[in-house]
Amino acid sequence: MKIFVAKDYQEMSKKAAGIVASQVILKNSAVLGLATGSTPEGMYRRLVEMGREGAVDFRGVTTFNLDEYLGLDPGHPQSYHHYMYRHLFDHINADPAKIHIPAGNARDMASYCREYDEKIAAAGGIDLQVLGIGGNGHIGFNEPGEYLKTGTHVVDLTEETVEANSRFFASREEVPRQAVTMGMGSIMKAGRILLLASGKGKARAIKDAVSGRVTTRIPASFLQLHRDVVLILDEEAAALL
Repeated sequence: MKIFVAKDYQEMSKKAAGIVASQVILKNSAVLGLATGSTPEGMYRRLVEMGREGAVDFRGVTTFNLDEYLGLDPGHPQSYHHYMYRHLFDHINADPAKIHIPAGNARDMASYCREYDEKIAAAGGIDLQVLGIGGNGHIGFNEPGEYLKTGTHVVDLTEETVEANSRFFASREEVPRQAVTMGMGSIMKAGRILLLASGKGKARAIKDAVSGRVTTRIPASFLQLHRDVVLILDEEAAALL
């Protein structure tokens, strides 16, 4: 596990974009696993800039997003479909046929989840998986619990996660209570993992993930078992290391 501490959010975002861009430059058919939330927004802005400058060509890239709220249509302003197009896909030359974002409104979610994992496998697996981390140590929407599921699945969100995400909705009551997410097995199969964290609210989760014991109570702690993980943190997120 490699840890880089950036002085602030802007530097963290720039370093992260450089790693993603390098992956695409080295392998123009790269398969990227992508995350949402406030943390990677700066990274996406920089990737858009690099695409406009001609420094990165995304035409051959295949993408798979980590998760989506259950029950939200793709056009809902708080859906992760909407987020990804607003922050990235509407501004780069990615092939729409190679963009995959979990559907939160699939009729048969069990079958859909199996098919999502099959699509990742058919693409050759994820070369680089981008992650954020929740204050409770979740990655994707893999919440702390007695056990963790390996494949893509539907999950009940904890009250802590609902509270953390309520800032994106008009009220707490509007936050979905379930989501569909890649499982820990899907994440751990990625060739390389890039985790971003910013702000003092993530410091305890980062400490537990990096130096605590591996436990289902801190899903991110399983990253200790992966062969190639890079963490890029700002100084506040790294404060307890």
